[in-house]
Amino acid sequence: MSTATDSIPVAQTVRPTAPAVPAALHSPPALMLAQAALLEDRPRRDPLRIAARFSPLLGLGLSVGLIWWGLQTGVLQSLENLQAFIDSLGAWGPIVFLVVSVASVVFPIVPGGLLVLAGPVLFGAVDGTLFNYLAVSAGSMLNFLIARHLGLSLIERLFRPRTVEKFLGWTRSPHFTRAFATAIALPIAPDDLLCYVAGTTRMRWRTYVWIILLCKPWALIAYGLGVSALVMRFLPW
Repeated sequence: MSTATDSIPVAQTVRPTAPAVPAALHSPPALMLAQAALLEDRPRRDPLRIAARFSPLLGLGLSVGLIWWGLQTGVLQSLENLQAFIDSLGAWGPIVFLVVSVASVVFPIVPGGLLVLAGPVLFGAVDGTLFNYLAVSAGSMLNFLIARHLGLSLIERLFRPRTVEKFLGWTRSPHFTRAFATAIALPIAPDDLLCYVAGTTRMRWRTYVWIILLCKPWALIAYGLGVSALVMRFLPW
């Protein structure tokens, strides 16, 4: 009589299987779409923000280039040579100065303070101050209109967000209009940014225009005439 022996089952190792990848994802169009989705998730570089960050360096380079050219050609050898060169341009001299000055207020490639100093030196105390007044006032009004129609997003692209937020705190004050007028009259306030910020408030256009027209001359006279006269004493002319 034979006895059957029970066989002991041997345990088999079960390897985890990777989740199946649909074959459609291996096709080139699907891979391209996946890569495009990854690229969209990455933060994009803003060309306007980059231009605003590097514009002071560009303005500095242009200024150095013009000074080098003036020294090489003799235009900057003396004040008489410089004014004779400006006179030789005829009407184009004031026109170019006004256009560049307005542009520097809207988009500060060249620091506006340098052009305000240059006005009385290039065209005399009276004409230079008048040109500064026309250019800065026109540029300030353009800043207000641009901000009024395009909003705060543009301002944050042109200036540092921390600086913008700092001056936006002024707008929350019930005395913002008075503080804005005082700042415009002072020669040390960042007028271009303040004018942009004012455009995002409920300030009326008429009020803004009157503030610019009445308060801006004092800053231009104090800075343009006062500082330019002081600088002329140190120039070897």
